[in-house]
Amino acid sequence: MHDGSKPNLPDPLSADVPDDARPDVGDPASVHVIMGTSRARIVLSGEIDADIGAELSEAIADAEASGLPVELDAHHVTFMDSSGVAFLARLASRSPHRVRVLRAPPTVRFLLEVTRIGELLDIVDDDPGFELDGSTSSGRRTPQ
Repeated sequence: MHDGSKPNLPDPLSADVPDDARPDVGDPASVHVIMGTSRARIVLSGEIDADIGAELSEAIADAEASGLPVELDAHHVTFMDSSGVAFLARLASRSPHRVRVLRAPPTVRFLLEVTRIGELLDIVDDDPGFELDGSTSSGRRTPQ
């Protein structure tokens, strides 16, 4: 007979529970804007959703203020909802230059295709590197 009490189960977020038994909490989101000599780069990672709306708006404002062409590195995006899609549409419509999206994962590519926002952006599979203070940063090693 069930007495209506809840079983005494461990908290899945406590330190006593092994990592592989924890629920999928998701990847924390981050937004970074890097100003280079010839363009601005917005780097997104983790779950891009309404929770980081203020940071996305700030990134657009910073990129706009630079007056430089904008590229968006989406390589580490693990999830994107309509807030992220709206961010991309707003970025594309407000930039005087065509925005490039670098290394978009399949989930982001799918959203860009379904919403047709991808028609407003240049989707690039490779990272062309980034010039910062006269030096190039590519994120990949070149043979010596």
